[in-house]
This record gives sequence, C-alpha cells and structure tokens, in this order.
Amino acid sequence: MNTWVAGVDGCPGGWLAVLRKLDDPRAAIVRFHSHFADILTMRAANELLPPVVIAVDIPIGLPDKGSIGGRLADREARSVLGRRQSAVFAVPARRAVMCTDYREACATAQANSNPSRKVSKQTFNLFPKIREVDALISPTLQDRVFEVHPEAAFWALNGETPLSEPKKVKSQAFKPGLNQRKKLLETAGYDPAFLKTTIAPRRIAGPDDFLDACANSWSAARIARGEDKCFPEKEERDSKGLRMEIRC
Repeated sequence: MNTWVAGVDGCPGGWLAVLRKLDDPRAAIVRFHSHFADILTMRAANELLPPVVIAVDIPIGLPDKGSIGGRLADREARSVLGRRQSAVFAVPARRAVMCTDYREACATAQANSNPSRKVSKQTFNLFPKIREVDALISPTLQDRVFEVHPEAAFWALNGETPLSEPKKVKSQAFKPGLNQRKKLLETAGYDPAFLKTTIAPRRIAGPDDFLDACANSWSAARIARGEDKCFPEKEERDSKGLRMEIRC
C-alpha cells in the first residue's frame, strides 16, 4: 500500500486538493471538494486509507484576543517572507471570526484586541472557511491535519529566500509570479505537465490556487517525513487546545 499526503487550498468554489505519493511527487492527482468534511475522508484511487497528512492553508487555532500582527505563528512566518509577507494575514480573535456580518465582525474585533483593531474585508471574506475547519478540527485531528502556508513553502523551496514576484497583481493572476512558482515545484520533482493543469471553470479555482495546493502538498510530505519547519518553534495553543502554528 502506498503512503499518500495531500495539500489543500481554499478556493472560490470550495477546497482544492493535490494528493501525491509521499516519496514520488510525479504521482500527483488533483481533487476538488465543496466541503472540508469531504477532504478529511478523501482517498487516492484504489487506496483504502486517506492521506496520512493533510496540509491546509487556513488558520487553525484562534486566539481569544487579537494583537498587532496576529498570532505568534503569523508574525514569525511573515518575518521571513520579505515582500511577500502580506500574504500572511493577522488572525483576529475567535469571537470576531464567528461573526457573519462585517460590521459586527469589526466591532467584535475591536472589543477583543489590544490595541483595538477592526478586520479588513479581505480577511472577513475568509471567515466562512475558517469556521468550516474550526467546526471539524480537534487537538487529536491535528495529528493528521496541519496548517501550512504556500508562500512559506515557496520560501523554503527557494533556499529560504523570499520570492521576487507576486502570484497576483490587482487580484489577477500574474504570469511571471506563477512561472517562478512552477519552476520551484519542478525542482521539487513535480511533473511539468501536471503543473499545467487547468481547473475549470475559473469560478471554481484559479491557477494560483492550484499551484498553492501543490506547494502545500510538498509541505505535507515534509511534515510526514519530519523535515518541516514550524512557526513558532515554541508551542502555542488556543482555548480549544488547538496548536496555533504554521508549518512548511
């Protein structure tokens, strides 16, 4: 039986997953699921067991109080990313994340942060996916499901050097940045033909979502082998007992 791992990225239509054999990135497949619950039980073709590691780009572990720069994990991951640091957003307080109205979320974030801060609309738009994962995750499940960040993965792939190009410009896919990421994934062993996969329609997922899922699956393999880097090194947990960390 082969050992599989998976990298997952939230996308407009739901969740995009790239599954790969632990020791063979050329044996990679892509899956789309509307709900994160389906990610937890997905399997590669003809496999009896789900992936041993699922690495997902979504905050796991939410603080009771928001602070400048978010969780320690957010701040430490951001510190190595140079011009790409804005890709890691500051995770606000749990109570704010549970709000479904933007004005309410801003007021709740202000009341539960020091110094008092609102949340951006971009961050608010991620709340439904954060809530979806938070409703399912547990400290025990964190033995298999890990928070990662694709820009941290690309930083590690690039010799722990921040990438020079963004993946998006003015909310549109930026070809030089996508090509830079494809080349790094090729050096990691992914099939160049697979990296040309197009997810259709675009309202389901964009090319950046797919490459991010590939990077997350690379991190999943590193986690499974015990070769990953963790931000922060010192364990930090939230009020539910969830580890607040970003791995790559």
